[in-house]
Amino acid sequence: MAVKNTAQVVIGGKIITLGGYESEEYFQKVASYINNKIAELSEMPGYSRQPMETKHTLLSLNITDDYFKAKKQAEIFEQDLQQKDQEMYELKHELIALRMKMEETEKHQQESEHQRILMEGKIKELEGEIESLLK
Repeated sequence: MAVKNTAQVVIGGKIITLGGYESEEYFQKVASYINNKIAELSEMPGYSRQPMETKHTLLSLNITDDYFKAKKQAEIFEQDLQQKDQEMYELKHELIALRMKMEETEKHQQESEHQRILMEGKIKELEGEIESLLK
């Protein structure tokens, strides 16, 4: 069973205790992300004059926007991965088919080589017969 962890983090200048099954490092990373978003919004003109509720709404909207963009990017990566898996599957099958064709060609080449050797022997045999008849 996973152990529940707690960690104190600073968000917006206030110390907050977070709890969950993630590591303290993860909690700090989340707090850092939120603090960076707050800093980003604070640089916007007129943001500091907004009521706290509006600031929270803007923060929530920005984080939600990032979430949906990351989710969309993950979907694109997943589709790309599936496409590459399909391409790899097709290439493996093509490779197997080419190996089989190559083996068949090599077998045919060996059979042809064997036939050539037999024919050369037959030619020598017939040449010998012709020579003996001409004498």
